[in-house]
Amino acid sequence: MRAKVEHPFLYVKRHFGYGKARYRGLAKNTQRIALLLGFANLLIAERYPTD
Repeated sequence: MRAKVEHPFLYVKRHFGYGKARYRGLAKNTQRIALLLGFANLLIAERYPTD
């Protein structure tokens, strides 16, 4: 179960280069991680076929 939950973070860290976060302000960091997690969801969803 744990690996399934942490899989999107692998995309964010490796594919988008967000392994270490610079402090840009709490709002900017929150906004950026939300955007990157959304992109990771799109990449993961791309693997599953649709009808």
